Amino acid sequence: MQMEISFFLRGLIIGFSIAAPVGPIGALCIRHVLAQGWALGFATGLGAATADAIYGCIAGFGLTAVSNFLIDQQISLRLIGGAFLCYLGIKTFVSRPTQQAVPIQYNTVASTYASTFFLTLTNPITIISFVAIFSGLGATSINGNYFTASLLVLGVFTGSVLWWLLLSSGTSLMRTKFTPRMLKWVNRFSGVVITVFGLLALLSIERK
Repeated sequence: MQMEISFFLRGLIIGFSIAAPVGPIGALCIRHVLAQGWALGFATGLGAATADAIYGCIAGFGLTAVSNFLIDQQISLRLIGGAFLCYLGIKTFVSRPTQQAVPIQYNTVASTYASTFFLTLTNPITIISFVAIFSGLGATSINGNYFTASLLVLGVFTGSVLWWLLLSSGTSLMRTKFTPRMLKWVNRFSGVVITVFGLLALLSIERK
């Protein structure tokens, strides 16, 4: 039982540590919370957490065929993901902030979730990060124990969700302090950050 708890906690650490660095998804999460409220911001992070869990499954269950395929297709995935990031960045930069919270509809939350899920999946380097961290924490010694692997993946998902919950909730607490002018600059800054990550993804293809 202690071993199972240990693997869950290792997965928790892995999920939190991979989600925590603020990149394009983090910028989107913050921007969505400030512009449209907590629910949309958390949906942004939940999409990324789901993709992290899928990559965790690939690494935890030792699905080398899948991971090798993703790595082999990384140029195509980077091209798609980079172009989509550039689109989102420009769209965010030119968007006008709303002074009141926009009523959240299911289709809006679902599309936000789906877009960040897609963006996270199009970064095949994530699978390399998972394999490296799994090895570093001694999480690769599962030896075909699928129950233990499942606990590990559950820990990854929980850790990632925990980070996005903290980020979206913390941003939501500060939301009322932002004026429309400040929100306008948040949109511009977020747009620039997201676009830069998209351009870096596209430029990395040239170096391959």
